[in-house]
Amino acid sequence: MKALGLVFIVLGAIMLIWTGFTYTKKEKIIDAGPIQVSADREKTVNWPPYAGGVLLVGGIALVALAKKS
Repeated sequence: MKALGLVFIVLGAIMLIWTGFTYTKKEKIIDAGPIQVSADREKTVNWPPYAGGVLLVGGIALVALAKKS
């Protein structure tokens, strides 16, 4: 349980520092037989900052409970 708490603490801290990331995906725009046109599109993945805070507090609680046992 202590290891899971440490993982939550690390993930929570990372999620508080970085609130998302962007990646590029190649998408087909036209696919008409031998003619294909594609374009690079940027996609963004974001999460709310409070999610990192919840993980951080939960991890601290797990570590604290593991020490008491």
